[in-house]
Amino acid sequence: MKLAALLLLPGLLRSTIAYTTLSDSSLHLLSTPGSDFDINNGKLLAPILRPRVPGTPGSEAVLFHFVDFFAAHLPAWKLTFQNSTSTTPTSGGAQVPFRNLIATRDPPWSSGGGDVGRLALVAHYDSKIEPAGFIGATDSAAPCAMLLHVARSIDAALTAKWAAMETSSQQAAEKWTEDLEDNNQGVQILLLDGEEAFKVWTHTDSLYGARALAEEWDNTYHPALSTYRTSLASIDLFLLLDLLGAAEPSVPSYFKTTHWAYRLMSSVESRLRKAHGIMKTTPRHPFLTEGDKNEMSRWVGGYIEDDHVPFMARGVDVLHLITSPFPHVWHTMMDDGEHLDLNTVSDWAMIVLGFVAEWMDLEGFLGADGEVAGRARKGVRDEL
Repeated sequence: MKLAALLLLPGLLRSTIAYTTLSDSSLHLLSTPGSDFDINNGKLLAPILRPRVPGTPGSEAVLFHFVDFFAAHLPAWKLTFQNSTSTTPTSGGAQVPFRNLIATRDPPWSSGGGDVGRLALVAHYDSKIEPAGFIGATDSAAPCAMLLHVARSIDAALTAKWAAMETSSQQAAEKWTEDLEDNNQGVQILLLDGEEAFKVWTHTDSLYGARALAEEWDNTYHPALSTYRTSLASIDLFLLLDLLGAAEPSVPSYFKTTHWAYRLMSSVESRLRKAHGIMKTTPRHPFLTEGDKNEMSRWVGGYIEDDHVPFMARGVDVLHLITSPFPHVWHTMMDDGEHLDLNTVSDWAMIVLGFVAEWMDLEGFLGADGEVAGRARKGVRDEL
């Protein structure tokens, strides 16, 4: 089902976002993580399962892992760094470096200068300074690995979709010329540094990387005639993953303003669970527990501070995937690879992947193991 403008969207949200529900056959073409989430040898997760306090060799090693992954497997993604420094309560007056990594994939015809609206997929990669040796598997090594899997899994389909749009027949090309702005959607992976407090969580001892990035992007202006005034304004949705990877998770819908997106993701989870052989868990309740929530329900958004706060304060729409209650291993030495439920990690990766594939309108362009579906190689889909 193709919706040019979602009826669920609030009036002020851009009506140009397309959203095509994935067919059952396309759900089965979504790439599964396989052994890449193995905690000892998995190519995506294992290198992140180490202490990674900002400014330490562990942090640098994990950042290199991310860069090497994109360079080796996803060269079409543009990598940029946003760097800042700050003193912390434990730094003795010294400046601690914080390095955010931004991986961006935009349509090839876009200028990148304010004409593209983007879905931002976000997780923090730093770990707490105490207790010493803390890993932070749910917080947030596993979410970072999930986002790497999502990026890898949609890459070929994005290429196929955009190539089809550019090389289609003249008649189709004329249509795309008319609708180009409506399909000028990109995606970003934001791997943020310095989410954790160094001593006690306060507005100044936390969210170091997120605060620096939100401020910089809010003051990075595009040319006067751009569709989006600033880099911050180009974020259509800020999808933040945190504290994911423990068994039997429960994630409520925190914000009324983005419940429409939560419902769409809840639908993805429901359809994936009905599709044989994709999901690995059979939980007592869905991971996304409030798909049936209505306008009169209680909304508890705002009591959990996380990397979304400085973005939401500047008007960015946020969908926050964080469990409530927090995992029992939260901020303890048990938050390590051995205490992850890897079937749950895999299922979260598939739910987020399905949502992103629908958001990016990839129906008809998905293929097993990253290969492009045959009919996508032939040109524009019939329904387009």
